[in-house]
Amino acid sequence: MAGKDPRRAEFSAPSGSGVPGLRRDQIAPSCGRIVGMRHGKMGAVSSTVVSLKAQPLFAALDQAELLSLAGRAHLRRYAQGEVLFAEGEACQGLYILVTGRVKIFKTSASGREQVLAVEDPGSSFAELPVFDGGPYPASASAMSDTEVLFISRADVRALCLERPEVALKILQVVAARQRRVVAVIEELSFTTVRHRLVSWLLRQAAAHGRPSERGTIITLPSSHQELAAHIGTVRELVSRNLARLQAQGFIAIEARAITILDPEALEADLNSSE
Repeated sequence: MAGKDPRRAEFSAPSGSGVPGLRRDQIAPSCGRIVGMRHGKMGAVSSTVVSLKAQPLFAALDQAELLSLAGRAHLRRYAQGEVLFAEGEACQGLYILVTGRVKIFKTSASGREQVLAVEDPGSSFAELPVFDGGPYPASASAMSDTEVLFISRADVRALCLERPEVALKILQVVAARQRRVVAVIEELSFTTVRHRLVSWLLRQAAAHGRPSERGTIITLPSSHQELAAHIGTVRELVSRNLARLQAQGFIAIEARAITILDPEALEADLNSSE
């Protein structure tokens, strides 16, 4: 139709997908926003080979096999907040994160969100439904402008039949993710909101903190509601507990920046609540 971008088809979460709260304009079409097509220019293929070679899943492949796989991979771009796939949607294939960050999350019937994982460049996701034939068990959305390599389910399965080493690597990734999910369940079941908040602050400081004269600075998510989704609570309890930690002199808050003033005190608080 004239005037429409042919790369962007309308798409909605499948009926019965159990993903309330996802608007049609938030969900990227599973075939859309493709930057590199099969048999694309050699430069695009070479760049894809570099990305695949850095991925532990494909470490056992030689150059010819990487070139063959690169010819079957699609580079896709997503804007911040755009949904890559929705929970309950039929699995189309495997994703490898090239740039940006992606959150994997579940959404309750009431619209409450629980973040299961945040993926950084170099990681892969959606491995499980590639093999069990089921739908995506959770949703994924871009936390910033993001590029991913997409490999179809059929191509991944064919590669695993040809190179069992790849299947073993994928099994290791799925097992590690299963352990992380068990840890999330354990935290939600047996710890307080304060414990989960302190634990989140310390993890963020270790992974993404920026040193300063006063302490380590981390950047909060865009809202307390989003932070609540990471630690399994509601916005009001996040605000209340952050204020208490600041009153105790453990942290300093300025807009979205939090300075960890006393990491030892936070560690002691975390250990005392276990």
